[in-house]
Amino acid sequence: MYRSVPVPEISDFAITNARILPIADADGRRVGPIESGTILVSNGAIASVAVGDAPAQNLPAGTEVIDAGRRWVLPGFIEAHGHLGVHEDGEGWSGDDTNEMTDPNGAGVRALDGIDPTDLGFKDALRGGVTSALIKPGSGNPIGGRTAFIKTWGRIVDEMLVTQDLSVKSALGENPKRVYGEKNVTPSTRMGTAKILRDAFVDARNYQAKRAHAETEGTPFERDLVNETMADVLDGKLAFDQHCHRADDIATAIRLSEEFGYRLVVNHGTEGHKIADFIADKGIDVILGPLMTSRSKVELRDRTLATAGALAKAGVRIALTTDHPVIPINFLIHEASLAVKEGLDPVVALEALTINPAAIFGLDDRLGSLAPGRDADLVIWSGDPLDLNSRADQVFVSGRKVFEFDAETGSADVADPHGPTLISEP
Repeated sequence: MYRSVPVPEISDFAITNARILPIADADGRRVGPIESGTILVSNGAIASVAVGDAPAQNLPAGTEVIDAGRRWVLPGFIEAHGHLGVHEDGEGWSGDDTNEMTDPNGAGVRALDGIDPTDLGFKDALRGGVTSALIKPGSGNPIGGRTAFIKTWGRIVDEMLVTQDLSVKSALGENPKRVYGEKNVTPSTRMGTAKILRDAFVDARNYQAKRAHAETEGTPFERDLVNETMADVLDGKLAFDQHCHRADDIATAIRLSEEFGYRLVVNHGTEGHKIADFIADKGIDVILGPLMTSRSKVELRDRTLATAGALAKAGVRIALTTDHPVIPINFLIHEASLAVKEGLDPVVALEALTINPAAIFGLDDRLGSLAPGRDADLVIWSGDPLDLNSRADQVFVSGRKVFEFDAETGSADVADPHGPTLISEP
């Protein structure tokens, strides 16, 4: 159960007497735990992380002190592939804006335009210590559209937005061939899906040439949103988030990326363990999951919780995903715990929820660690987050405490981003 509380102001505070897991330092290097330390937050950002408890007299005037009671403090988790707000919990077709399946090439579509910040999933995200997420269109289209990276608390999606200049969602495999095959149009096969992608990149190259010529000649040029987006992929401004489960689809994704020279990020990677060395040799990042889902389609028949460990041991940088709402987003930490049970190193498991997804998309200068200068997205856990009995006790987003669990009642206080009710019933 969730209870709404007023929006807290952004204020300076210190978390003391904490077991701190910074994850990485300011240069992205792995950092071990601080058994007892202090985190100082100022103006919504992490000001310092120090060993030991800073005496109150040494803190800046007006600093609130939060005694962690030796509880664990980590960076907020990052959902690297989800559909928060575009596929709303409990809303049926009315709240499902995940796929615009009227054109195989949806590169002109933007996830930002479909996100509803009142989706109950955002409260669940906070309950699971997830403070930011990369929201993606679905996998019904060969090219689904532009993604949006947002914080998981806020009133208006534009205020929650970190950036929408990270990636474009694309899909191979069963989904697009089923969707368009049922319409008796291309693509109805894996070959057809690959052709759609090749056509889109060829069109984008031609578009780039015509645009460059018009700029040189000083003549008018008619912009096209689809080709503008695909040209940004070719120019390296946007990564290509490629949905692919089977090993052969992963190989196709890599083949296409090398053919056209864009940056590929494999999403799902269910059979990645079968070709882990190949993926590692190519230097491809994998956003793996969901790991706890059923084998609901043929592509998932070889799903295993051991894939995370196999990929990491081969040298692949991984992030984990619930693919919310396929798996509730607050279970993201449990995906990591179960992967550890099946061979994933615990340190890597926590990196796969924090610094890895941040670094994959070039956001590690703001997110994914408790280094000075990073956004104050942090979580106080009751114990080791990988322990099933631990829970997120307090969650801070950009320096605001927006979530607090009440152990006595089993309910949680969530800051209402809309503030106090201004209109009352007569």
